[in-house]
Amino acid sequence: MIKDYKYLKNINFPSDLRKLSENNLQDLSNEVRAEMINAVSETGGHLGAGLGVVELTVALHYVFDTPNDKLIWDVGHQTYPHKILTGRKSKIKTLRQGKGLSGFTKRSESEYDPFGAAHSSTSISSALGIAEANKLSNKSNNVIAVIGDGAISAGMAYEAMNNAGASKTKMIVILNDNDMSIAKPVGAMRTYLAKLFSGKIYFSLRETFKLITSAFSKRFSAKAAKAEDFLRSAVTGGTLFSSLGFYYIGPIDGHDLKTLLPILKNTRDSKHQGPIMIHVKTQKGKGYSFAEKASDHYHGVSKFNVITGEQVKTSVNLPAYTKVFGNTLVKHAEKDSKIVGITAAMPGGTGMDIFAKEFPKRMFDVGIAEQHAVTFAAGLATESYKPYVAIYSTFLQRAYDQVVHDVAIQSLPVRFAIDRAGLVGADGSTHAGSFDITYLSTLPNFIVMAPSDESEFVKMINTSVDINDKPCAIRYPRGTGVGLELPSIDEKLEIGKGRVIQEGKQVCILSLGTRLEECKIASEELKNKGITSTIIDARFAKPLDQELILKCAREHELMITIEEGSIGGFGSHVENLLAEKGIFDKGLKFRSMTLPDTFIEQDDPKKMYDVAGLNASHISKKIFDILFNKDSIKVVKSSNKY
Repeated sequence: MIKDYKYLKNINFPSDLRKLSENNLQDLSNEVRAEMINAVSETGGHLGAGLGVVELTVALHYVFDTPNDKLIWDVGHQTYPHKILTGRKSKIKTLRQGKGLSGFTKRSESEYDPFGAAHSSTSISSALGIAEANKLSNKSNNVIAVIGDGAISAGMAYEAMNNAGASKTKMIVILNDNDMSIAKPVGAMRTYLAKLFSGKIYFSLRETFKLITSAFSKRFSAKAAKAEDFLRSAVTGGTLFSSLGFYYIGPIDGHDLKTLLPILKNTRDSKHQGPIMIHVKTQKGKGYSFAEKASDHYHGVSKFNVITGEQVKTSVNLPAYTKVFGNTLVKHAEKDSKIVGITAAMPGGTGMDIFAKEFPKRMFDVGIAEQHAVTFAAGLATESYKPYVAIYSTFLQRAYDQVVHDVAIQSLPVRFAIDRAGLVGADGSTHAGSFDITYLSTLPNFIVMAPSDESEFVKMINTSVDINDKPCAIRYPRGTGVGLELPSIDEKLEIGKGRVIQEGKQVCILSLGTRLEECKIASEELKNKGITSTIIDARFAKPLDQELILKCAREHELMITIEEGSIGGFGSHVENLLAEKGIFDKGLKFRSMTLPDTFIEQDDPKKMYDVAGLNASHISKKIFDILFNKDSIKVVKSSNKY
């Protein structure tokens, strides 16, 4: 507990931290690490990344005048120690809970979070923007971005570095190199960083540091500058970062405070005009043996026992959609050598690790590079291969132009497996798959599918294998199915055809996706009030089953669409169809139930759908109110400020 800590109990903000002697900072770091482990053991969340940057976090807040100096963390996985030290210590055990602290940086949560980030590779761009704003306003505040080795592999990071190097604007970039993002980092950047790290001269050597700090602090001394340039050349051999216009220092030991502090101080006080890159080597999971030994270094964990490291496992024995996808794709790939898998640094999160185990040469992890992943898949498709691009809905947003320009316009048969569709719980609004139905179903010639359960999901994967003339997407939620027996890989769907679940007289409920179970419950509630419902599992957001939809529209008093997506998606397309066919002229009542026009904060998914108004009770009430002229609009308001 905090009250038992010698130093941490007296620290609420970085200003308290700066009152300590440098000799006490390692002890404080140990206490921060212990408090973080205790907190995450009760809440679950991201553990390994934060453990790896405890000393770095302490050093940054000790040396720099935060929040006046702007400290920007990339992604946010690594910010739990930062939150403990910046006024949120008492709330740290509310991480990722309803009305609790976000698992990422969030501007509305604290002035110490100058830029919100839950997706990777945004830190250098945003830091440069802040630094340029300081220059325009004649401010001298330091701007520091901390970016991980995985995040720096993304194209956006290179674009930002290219711009920063040309700008000659002072900013500091800390490259946190732990040889581990979520999965093992891949690509040429990983190899490059490894070569830098394994060079003959390593900056943790005390004698080398004396040379560097002395040279760096006397940047404008001609003699010192020559020594500095010689040293940097000897160590790095002329780095990529130097070529991009960065003053490069490193690699240095990110757990050695006696090394970190003088380097950071000299960087802070330097009059160097232009961006500075400090390459810091850290260990993900540092200080917790179970995390250090784990293959993923406990990147994301459920609640766990601190003493044993054992994570709490769910007792629900239902198939996860992610595993259903991976296992089904493997079965098809055994018969079809043209099937290849692609993911963007998320093999485990998307089920592509299952595919990779069986077909390592046909599985491509391109790193945190969603744009490249999509166009890479398009290239494969031009040569008659069958690429499956498995990316979370919220991450696919980063590659929308590539989806349009490189895939859709050329009508290339790229198959998108869109995981984490709908509301996702503890990761909150930044990871909610709210918009994919809308942003994909607007594209000509695109097939968009959404299964209501795991059995339907398998049938959609089976169907997608034979779609060879246009792109298609299957969007599915995080979590598990409902416990149905899975069909064989030979069972397929007719493109654009829905299915009737039950028939009734007054209301037609058109459901797309996994709200179908809630629609069934709502139907029973209405039946108890004397209202009978037809329920249709639409299956396809595009193309629509026009014949079935028009038939039901003519035979019912009310038609209502249900979807786990934003306005502009499935319901909008159904409404447009009915309007074009003149159905509304004949007195049909129509409503769409979508996610509300707001970002819904983190919570248990059931509670989030309750806020969204998409649970069974909301559906039945909406229908009842429409039929009896009590229809009203509910505005959902949400705030989460600390």
